[in-house]
Amino acid sequence: MPFFVLLLLLQQMPLLPYNAGARENTRRYDYTYDFWGIAEESTPAFTLDRTLDKNGALSRVNLSGVDDAASGGGKLFLVDSAESRLNILNEKFEFVSSLKLLYTSEGRIALDERGRQITLTGPEGVFFHKKTNEIFIADTGAERILVLDGEKFFLKRVINRPVNMTGVTKFEPSKIVVDHANRIYTVVQSGFEGIIELNENGSFSRYFGVNKPKINIVEYFWKVFATNAQREKMAKTFAPAFNNIDIDEDGFIYATTYDANSQYMVYRLNPKGENVLLQQKESPVAGDFSPGLTAQFVDIAVNDYGVYAVLDRTTGRIFIYNFYGELVSIITAPLGIKGSFTAPSAVSWFGDYLIAADKQQRRAYVYAMTDFGRLVMDSVKHYYNGEWEAQARLLEEVLRLNANYDLAYSGIGKYHLMRGDYQKAMYYLKLGQNRTYYSQAFNHYRNEWVKNNFFWFALLFAACLGILVYTEIRHHRKGGAENAAAD
Repeated sequence: MPFFVLLLLLQQMPLLPYNAGARENTRRYDYTYDFWGIAEESTPAFTLDRTLDKNGALSRVNLSGVDDAASGGGKLFLVDSAESRLNILNEKFEFVSSLKLLYTSEGRIALDERGRQITLTGPEGVFFHKKTNEIFIADTGAERILVLDGEKFFLKRVINRPVNMTGVTKFEPSKIVVDHANRIYTVVQSGFEGIIELNENGSFSRYFGVNKPKINIVEYFWKVFATNAQREKMAKTFAPAFNNIDIDEDGFIYATTYDANSQYMVYRLNPKGENVLLQQKESPVAGDFSPGLTAQFVDIAVNDYGVYAVLDRTTGRIFIYNFYGELVSIITAPLGIKGSFTAPSAVSWFGDYLIAADKQQRRAYVYAMTDFGRLVMDSVKHYYNGEWEAQARLLEEVLRLNANYDLAYSGIGKYHLMRGDYQKAMYYLKLGQNRTYYSQAFNHYRNEWVKNNFFWFALLFAACLGILVYTEIRHHRKGGAENAAAD
């Protein structure tokens, strides 16, 4: 067979899936970025495990979409706004219940203050609060928050618009989280005053984490010289609105926005409402680095050890970052195959699984860790917990599976830097293209080298000084002898 014919046949052959036969798969290779922002082929950290839709686990309910996802208490909660339902699955992804009409703890139909039946009305968000074992639902269409028991799913209380709420923002909760002090944080779509913070009893506390817009220098210049009448006619600049939130184990609020006027797209807000998200200067948390391609993050999910996943509706990809803002992995699937998105809407951790929903396709994808992904995630967990030696051992295994993974070289280099083995740290940090930590290792190595060779420096200095003194003495003696001979 001619060589060119064989080559043509090989090009037409499909790529063999990673862990073929074990699970459905997105593709054989994903990618990540190097220091220069160049995409590098990478072994996938997650693979498509199953699909949750009307043909499978959700076949018993009318399913018109998945607007939000949350997990807790061994259950997965999926919100369907169009059907006004909360669909609940167990840890085996088996159907448990579908809630629309709510009941009291006595089994009676729950009624509001006017005696009307309480049903879900266009809910857009859900959160499981494990401290109190309660389900919080942002019942957007009815402008209220519903609190359910986490086991029996009966209605415990209703939070309507607080009477003491200030501002012009409508109380239309869209996304919701609850912290360890039982304070409730809810996002209102297009609400420019910030995240609404409520006390445990449902009273209004404050607007939290106002998002600062970008400064338009040209517009600011004209406003300085404009009259009051002209300023009134100019377009007003509002604070960019947050569109989704999550909360970590330490009570810090993670928030996303896709407003083009926002300074950042991902936030980690401390109790003062300040953004304290750690990012790398060379590679900020911004999705793809392709020119002209701006990410629009629609949801964020953070796990117990600081790894957060953001879902980008521009590319239909999931970007996974560790606590320090380093890109861990990208989950991607070309359009037309299983695992691809057309209208991504929600992402959530469910143990070691990652759940990502597509509203238009009316389904949720379940991604499971590959062998490579489990090693990477376990190493990140060890580093987050300060177990650096265990992390380094796992990263050695990671490099055996993917020698092109810069983050592994960088992690091993950091471990040797902390151990004081600066020469080895420099070697790995150079391979990982980590200039910041390489500079630290180099400075330590240089100082250590000078310290260890100080005797030879001192000896050389003394020798040079001796030669200089001897030369000067000899010169003066010679000059004195010549003067004496002249006399």
